[in-house]
Amino acid sequence: MTQNLPALVTLLTVLLQFGTMWVVGHARGKYRIQAPAISGHPVFERAYRVQMNTLENTVMFLPTLWLAAHYGYVFWAGVAGLVWVLGRVWYAIAYLGDAGKRGGGYMVGMVGWAATLVMAALGLGRALLAG
Repeated sequence: MTQNLPALVTLLTVLLQFGTMWVVGHARGKYRIQAPAISGHPVFERAYRVQMNTLENTVMFLPTLWLAAHYGYVFWAGVAGLVWVLGRVWYAIAYLGDAGKRGGGYMVGMVGWAATLVMAALGLGRALLAG
């Protein structure tokens, strides 16, 4: 299981991306926001921001997850990745309800990402020093 934890986190991240995409599509139909518009009803705008912010964070998160795993932190990278996913889910649910309440989930997600970043940097640094 430990060896597969980063892969599980990656799959959960893809499912999270799909979920945010679905919420935006649903809100687009419900509030009659015609593409390519990205503004209109506040609920749609919050859903869109959740999707975009999650996508922006995923671009930073996945490479650090896999670098950390590659350089020997498979289990801990997976744990940090689960923290990131849980934080992003919390962020999404909170933001969809009230944009002012998204901070807690955002911070939890950032802690997970920061942990993978530190592990990736330590692992790469170790490998570079070893030659």
